[in-house]
Amino acid sequence: MLKVVRAGHEHLEALIPLFDAYRVFYEQVSDLNAAKSFLVNRIAKNESVIFLAYDSNTAVGFVQLYATFSSVSLEPFYILNDLYVTDKFRGKGIGEKLLKKAKSHCIAMNYKGLALETAKENPAQNLYQKLNWEKDVDFLHYFWKTSKSK
Repeated sequence: MLKVVRAGHEHLEALIPLFDAYRVFYEQVSDLNAAKSFLVNRIAKNESVIFLAYDSNTAVGFVQLYATFSSVSLEPFYILNDLYVTDKFRGKGIGEKLLKKAKSHCIAMNYKGLALETAKENPAQNLYQKLNWEKDVDFLHYFWKTSKSK
């Protein structure tokens, strides 16, 4: 049975290995201690909203949202920064359930919407389009890195 819960400190032990695997998927070096520190800080400072998916009692995926604002529309919105489902549970509707939970949370908070960016080759694009996400074809996205960034 699949259930999705909002993650808090009591979910860290289940969330940390998933978060670390997500980072490894994006070619970062595995570091469970750094993953734990990062998540503890996000939760303690209420800087992100994390929903964790369980299949029975096994944590199998998560989505992480960060709040921000639009100066143009004068409304808050979320950046859907992270979405991850473990390999053996992919294709079972878990990513869809997590995305729908993020949408319902956004609606409950009366936020403008959700934004995300993804790699051009990410197959999850099919899921985003199925769930009525619109690809931005009007704007380019740029990013500046400090010299300390990898």
